[in-house]
Amino acid sequence: MSRRSVLALGAAGMAVGVSAPAWIRGTEEPAAIRAVAFDAFALFDPRPVFNACESMFPGRGAELAILWRTRQFEYQWLRSLSGRYADFWSVTRAALEFAARSLNLNLTGGQRDDLMQGYLFMSTWPDVQPALAALRRAGKHLIMLSNATDEILRAGVRNSAVESMFAELISTDRIKSFKPDPRAYQLGVDRLGLRREAILFVAYAGWDAAGAKWFGYPTFWNNRQHASLEALDVVPDGAGESLQALTEFI
Repeated sequence: MSRRSVLALGAAGMAVGVSAPAWIRGTEEPAAIRAVAFDAFALFDPRPVFNACESMFPGRGAELAILWRTRQFEYQWLRSLSGRYADFWSVTRAALEFAARSLNLNLTGGQRDDLMQGYLFMSTWPDVQPALAALRRAGKHLIMLSNATDEILRAGVRNSAVESMFAELISTDRIKSFKPDPRAYQLGVDRLGLRREAILFVAYAGWDAAGAKWFGYPTFWNNRQHASLEALDVVPDGAGESLQALTEFI
């Protein structure tokens, strides 16, 4: 690894309070990264989905968006743990209905459907296309590994004209579960036919970075939200708020 890459990792780590991994401290070289698996939201910008809440409910939209997003993940995990699976679209719609009801907002069926349709119109963050192109030039195999449905993943790459960049778009709906279930991360290993140590996982959420690291993936946290490191006794190998930091890391 070049001196520039090491310095880039160190700077990214300091930005979110992440310490350098053991191999940076000189104990062991990492396995060569041959493929990169992305969470969908490291690529797709979800802000328009939640901004639409404010347009629909002026002065209450931020409240609605936060509660909707929180319940969305809680419902995924609760259903996984209880063996009562419903896909990402279904739990997201249910979370929206709960959030609106909790805030005493009169959400009509049409408004609910309009907000949900936002997931089919997402496009990539501005730094995504150059980063994907750089990774492809470097010979990396690229996949997406997400809790979102196949329909959402296909729509996102089509909206952004990046379909050709990916070997496969993998929804955890295939196993009727969600990350951080280890079986969800195993889907990337099975598709690529590589050791997990050779697949870098790029997470958008801190909990996903922790789950991928627990599974055994080398992990980069694309911390666009400037969030605090999760207190889960594990740190990602690298972190940064943009995918330019990812390309420098690799």
